[in-house]
Amino acid sequence: MVGLTLYFDAAHAIAVHDWIIEHSGGLSGLKDLGQLESILHHIQNDDYYPSFDAKLTHLIFGINKFHAFNDGNKRSSLTLGAYLLTLNGYDYCVPQFVMQMENIVVALAEGKINKELLQRLVLSLIQDDDFPEGLKLELLESMGA
Repeated sequence: MVGLTLYFDAAHAIAVHDWIIEHSGGLSGLKDLGQLESILHHIQNDDYYPSFDAKLTHLIFGINKFHAFNDGNKRSSLTLGAYLLTLNGYDYCVPQFVMQMENIVVALAEGKINKELLQRLVLSLIQDDDFPEGLKLELLESMGA
């Protein structure tokens, strides 16, 4: 979707996180509001993140790895990523995104997947709705399969 990218604020991210914790368990609360606001601010900077897939990748990576929340950072990174897709008209790939990214966000948190591979996976899901064979193989190798 070409054009102006739509974003959400920290209040929305916190509300989504609180809902996730309420419905799936875990320790509620925000550990670092500044960290969360920084992630949400940086994705709006086209100099740092010029493409939508770069913005989405940094959102997922930042929420997952920088631990702005006390708990549920992996779940929140996935859910907020899916929301950013929906907000920007990428509804068609959200079901596949959620299904594929469920294990990927865990591997990301474990340090098995780096940000560069994450971005290629995100871009593939946006463009192709699945991973090409070479990317699947790289993903399997990085996850230790």
